[in-house]
Amino acid sequence: MSAPLNLVNLERVHKAHGTTVILDDVSLGVAAGERIGVVGRNGGGKSTLLGVLTGTQEPDSGRVTRRGDLAMGVLDQTGTLPPGTTVRDVVLPASRFAAEHEWAGDAAVRSVLTGLELDRLGLDSPVAPMSGGERRRVALAAQLIRPLDLLVLDEPTNHLDVEGVAWLAEYVKARAGGLVVVTHDRWFLDEVSTTTWEVADGSVHAYEGGYSAYTLARAERARIASVTEERRLNLVRKELAWLRRGPPARTSKPKFRIEAAQALIADEPPARDTMALAGFAARRLGKTVYDVEDVTYTVRGRGDVDDDPGGPADPRGAEARTLFDHLTWHVGPGDRIGIVGVNGAGKTSLLKLLVGEVQPDAGEVVVGQTVAPAYLSQHVTELPPRSRVLEAVQDVARIAKIGNQEISASTLAERFGFAANRQWTPVGDLSGGERRRLQLLRLLMAEPNVLLLDEPTNDLDIDTLTALEDLLDSFPGTVLVVSHDRYFVDRVCDSVVALMGDGTVAALPGGVEEYLARRAAGEAALPSAGSVASPGSQTASPSRSAADVRAARKDAARLERRMLKLDADEKALHGELAEAAADYAKAAELDARLRAVQAEKEQVELDWLTAAEVAEG
Repeated sequence: MSAPLNLVNLERVHKAHGTTVILDDVSLGVAAGERIGVVGRNGGGKSTLLGVLTGTQEPDSGRVTRRGDLAMGVLDQTGTLPPGTTVRDVVLPASRFAAEHEWAGDAAVRSVLTGLELDRLGLDSPVAPMSGGERRRVALAAQLIRPLDLLVLDEPTNHLDVEGVAWLAEYVKARAGGLVVVTHDRWFLDEVSTTTWEVADGSVHAYEGGYSAYTLARAERARIASVTEERRLNLVRKELAWLRRGPPARTSKPKFRIEAAQALIADEPPARDTMALAGFAARRLGKTVYDVEDVTYTVRGRGDVDDDPGGPADPRGAEARTLFDHLTWHVGPGDRIGIVGVNGAGKTSLLKLLVGEVQPDAGEVVVGQTVAPAYLSQHVTELPPRSRVLEAVQDVARIAKIGNQEISASTLAERFGFAANRQWTPVGDLSGGERRRLQLLRLLMAEPNVLLLDEPTNDLDIDTLTALEDLLDSFPGTVLVVSHDRYFVDRVCDSVVALMGDGTVAALPGGVEEYLARRAAGEAALPSAGSVASPGSQTASPSRSAADVRAARKDAARLERRMLKLDADEKALHGELAEAAADYAKAAELDARLRAVQAEKEQVELDWLTAAEVAEG
C-alpha cells in the first residue's frame, strides 16, 4: 500500500522505447521535503523517469499516483517559453502579482531575480531573441518563485557560472518543498541531495545522502558484485572441467548438469566499455606555451555571447565593451589551470585569443613553436553531421599512438563508449552526450600537447566525467579548463584564475572558494595575475620575475621525480641488506651505498623545498 505522506508514488512501472526497456518493474516514492538527486549514464532513462514522475510520459504498465492537491513545477532541458513574452510575463505573471510592490517586497523573489542575473537582463526584455542559456535561466526563475510542493529540475546548472550554481544550491536547500533533480554536477549533488537515485539497466537504485555517499555505496556494491562474479566463474570452470572429464559421450551424464553448465557459459557478460586510456603520445612542449603580452580586446554587445551559448549573437546592444585591458598573462608547459568568472566576463574569448580564432585590438599573443593545441568549444559545429561515428574519427586519423601501442580508430571508439553497432550511427542522430564524447575522441586522436576545454562537462554523464578526469590525469601537456563544475575543476586543475569583468586575469591561491568569498564580499576585482609567471602557481613575489617562477616550477617537478627514484632505491637497498646479512663484505658495500642515497635524498628534499617556495610565491 502506498505511503500516505508521499507526493508521488510509482508502483511496478514498466516503460520501453521500441525494444529497449528503460524502466523495468520500478517502485519508488517521493516524500514531502525530500531532496533527491538522479544520476546515471546518458540514455540510461533519467529523463524518462522524470517524465513518468511528472505525467508528461505514461508508463506502459504499472501505476503512478500523485497527491490530489499536489502543486508541482517542472524545468525540462528545452527551455521553451511562450512566444511574444517578456521576462516579466514569464517570471512575474500578472495573475499572481497584480502590482510591482507585491513582488518587490518579497525577499525570495528578489533573491531569484538577482541570483539568476535577471535584473541584468531587464524585466521588460523580450525572450524571443535571447540565447538558450538566458531563456533557460528565465524558465528556471519562473519555477523557483512559485510556492510548490514538488520541484522537478532537469540539468538546472547548465549555463550557470560557479557563483550561480552556489546560489542555486543554497536556495533549493532553504525551500520547504520536495525536490527531484537530474544533474551531472557532483558538487551540486553533494550540497543539495538527501537521497540519490541511480538509473541503470532498467532499475532505480536508491542511496542515502549525496554524491559522496552514493559513490561509496556504489563501490561497495561493485565489490560485492565482483566477489559474486568470481564465484560464478569458478563454478563455470568446475562445470566445464566436469563436462570434459571422462568419455566423450556425454549422454550418460545427468542432463540437468549439462544444462546448468551451458546456462552458466551462456550467461558470460560482455566486456565492459573502459575508456581507460593510459595517455596519448604528446609532442614535446618547449619553454613557451602562451605569452599574452599587453593585450586589449573589445567586443560589441552586452558581453561575450559565447559565455552563454545556445542562441544567436545578441543584437540588442551595440555598445563597445572591453573584455581585456592591457592584459599580460603567461601559460607554461605542464600548467593545469581552471578559468572561472561571471557570465560575459570573456572566458571563451580568452581561449579564442589563445588559439587564434579572434585577434586582439592591441598587444600580442605569442604561441610557442612546439604548441599543438586542441580546442574543445561549447558547440558541436566541428562534427560532420552527415558522417557516421567511425568515419568522423577516421577523418582525423585511422591509427592512434597510445604509449608504445598503435590502436585503430574503431578500437578507440569502442573505448569511448561507442560499441561496434553504434559506430555506424550518423553523427546527426547522436545524443548531446555522445556528440561531446565524439568531439573529445577526435581532438585526442590528433595527439595534441595543449588542451583548451570550454565547458567540457556539458552533457556528459558522471561515469564519462570520471573517465575523462582519469584520462586528463595522465595527459602530459598543458590543460586550460573553462568550467562551472567545481568538482571537475578541483579534480583536474592545479590552480584557478578568475575573470572578474575588469579586464584582468586574477590568480586565486584559494581556488573557487576564494573566488566566491571575494564576490560575496563585493570585491569588483582581484589583484591582477599579469605579473604571475603562470597561473598554475600561487601569486609570486614582486621581486621574482616570470622566468624565475617558471624555472622554479620546472626544477621542483624534476626534484620531485628524483625524490621518488631515491625512495625506490632506498627501499631496494634495505631489501638487499637483509638478504646479505651473512656476507660481511657485501653488507658493508650495500651500507655505504645506502648512506650515499640517504644523503642525496636529504639534499634533494632541501633543494625541492627551496624551489617550491619560489614557485608558489
